[in-house]
Amino acid sequence: MLRSLFAGVTGLQSHQVAMDVESNNIANVNTIGYKYSRANFSDLLAQTNQIATAPQGQIGGKNAVQIGLGTTVSSITRIHSQGSIQNTDKNTDVAIQGDGFFIVSSDGGNTYKYSRSGDFKFDAAGNFVDNNGFIVQGWVRDETTGLVDSTAPIANIQIPPGLTTPAQATSEVVIKANLSSGDTVTQFKPIYTLDTNALTKNGVDGVANTSDDDRPEFFNVLFDASGSALNLQDGQGMWTSYKPATISKTIAAPVAGAVSFTLNGVAMSMTFTGTETAAQATSAIAAKINAQTATTGVSAAPDPTNPAILILTNDNTRGTTAASKNIALTVTSASGTGLTGGTDITAFQYTFISAGAVPIGETTATASQRQFTTTEDLRAQMQHDARLIGDDHGVNNAILDSAITVEINSKGQFEIKNPGSAGADEYDLRISVTGLTSAGVTENTRFTQNFQTLSGTLTTGSSISRLSQAFNAATHSASIDVYDSLGTKHTLRLDFRKTALSASGGTEWIYEISVPSPGDIGGTINKNELTNLDAGRISFTNTGALALATIPSLTYTANNGSAPNQTIDLNFGTINAFDGMTSFDNPSGTSGISQDGFPGGDLVGIRIDQSGTLVGSFSNGRSFGLAQIGMAKFSNNEGLVTDGGNVYLQSANSGDPIIGTAATAGRGFMQSSALEASNVDLSKSLTQLIIIQRGYQANGKTITTSDTLLETLLGIKR
Repeated sequence: MLRSLFAGVTGLQSHQVAMDVESNNIANVNTIGYKYSRANFSDLLAQTNQIATAPQGQIGGKNAVQIGLGTTVSSITRIHSQGSIQNTDKNTDVAIQGDGFFIVSSDGGNTYKYSRSGDFKFDAAGNFVDNNGFIVQGWVRDETTGLVDSTAPIANIQIPPGLTTPAQATSEVVIKANLSSGDTVTQFKPIYTLDTNALTKNGVDGVANTSDDDRPEFFNVLFDASGSALNLQDGQGMWTSYKPATISKTIAAPVAGAVSFTLNGVAMSMTFTGTETAAQATSAIAAKINAQTATTGVSAAPDPTNPAILILTNDNTRGTTAASKNIALTVTSASGTGLTGGTDITAFQYTFISAGAVPIGETTATASQRQFTTTEDLRAQMQHDARLIGDDHGVNNAILDSAITVEINSKGQFEIKNPGSAGADEYDLRISVTGLTSAGVTENTRFTQNFQTLSGTLTTGSSISRLSQAFNAATHSASIDVYDSLGTKHTLRLDFRKTALSASGGTEWIYEISVPSPGDIGGTINKNELTNLDAGRISFTNTGALALATIPSLTYTANNGSAPNQTIDLNFGTINAFDGMTSFDNPSGTSGISQDGFPGGDLVGIRIDQSGTLVGSFSNGRSFGLAQIGMAKFSNNEGLVTDGGNVYLQSANSGDPIIGTAATAGRGFMQSSALEASNVDLSKSLTQLIIIQRGYQANGKTITTSDTLLETLLGIKR
């Protein structure tokens, strides 16, 4: 028989196999995740009629003479190229972009199958399955830790129908905000009220206080009614007079000679001939004093009822220095007039001092110089001085028998009252407030102007009061809803208030934390010891970075049946960093505030992200991972064997599966609401059909031609 006859047969057989392969490719042109196959031809053994010989001497070598014996399909290669991604409207459809396979199991994970078809759905039991009913393998959320651990062994992915999430009590509040360090603020509140029951110097409420807001504040961080900083510096302050200073002197007829005296530091003298009357001497001395009134602030005049009595008066409305306040008269030569020295202090110099930033209280000295640091220092000292002026000087000198009060009201105003009900030391107030200057220290006009509205008359027994302008403290507030173990929402409020400047130049603030009653956070910041309030302190460096924050956590009990003693950490940021609370010269504002608690909720939807995580959305607005789809990667994808139903099985030549998460270690990422189409190129497959057909026809022709040759051979015998 002719060898060509058998070669043609092998050609027909091989092209038939190739036809079967290509037909299968075309049949699966719309199969999700299908990878097309290619038939690989190779020749069969050849018959060697003459072996190859090597060159010998002058004779060259000869090649072997071989006749091929046909072809065969040596292998069928599956091409795992990427199929195109088709978007769908189904959120549980998943496509793999890149290398890797989904893992499914039909027996609870005892054996695995692998697929590129991501047409998944949930069955009645909540199993995440493919179209074969095989359960997708991966990792599910640990209810204890609340995390999906992708390092654990894979298992069936099951999301129970009607899944609910229990409430999570808040354990941390994170706040990022700026507390303005600037000279102009838009958020401010009146300074704390202060009544006549003086505070102890450390700012703790006294037993008799009538207001829960009685707390002193440092003057150098306060603002006026428009939100402009007072910027009170050491040595600045004001003069306050509670009534005009006055003294009277009885003048006798002078003898010949000079009268010399010093009034408020100004030396004055005159010469008498000895012929003047007492009235003339009185008028002459008054004229001399009045010539210097612009400097001393003191005017003089004879008593209208007795011209021999000289009355000196200083209404304390002139000048800003001690030289023009009160009356200080020293006589060096009287020349028989009987003129003597005298002093009357009714105006007091209130000077701010910041050294140590510690409240200094009041002084009982009778000199005019006073110092203050806090609002209570100044309030108490002004009240003391107003009462001191009316003291009867001897009868009850140890007791300032007056009902005059200086308080700070709820609007942040200094308020002076003169009810006139205490006793003999009562008098009509004629208040005058002027600026204060001294060597090297200029007047703080904002501070003075805020107090000048106190100026005026306040008669004893009056039902009205004199008020300053409002003093304010820079503030900022933020609030957030926190949750208890039952998922009940409670509002946690933080009120920040600027209180001081640090030694380094940064700002210091206090903050109050409050929760609605009957909630309890263990606070005791006022005299009633309300347990739903607490307070802390926060300070910043001179660069605006967080320097210190007290009360980093609080213990909250809602008193509504939820778990008590709930610890809530307050995260204000990193010390010496700018990732949380800051204090820049920018308006105060909260740029972010969050907490980690939430109420209970029902599952309302599931989406799948690029890592293959099934993210559940709940009716409480929370979203978190419920499970994560596992992916397998093989050393040799072509070594996998098909098992029908768009799944593959591991083989001896595929290698073991390397299981992990999407988008890691060379595995592709997952795209939800999408499917990977078949990678069959229909135009290429149809072209291949033509090639196979022509190959088949040609091999058939070799058979018929060989048959003709045999027929000719048989004809020779005939």
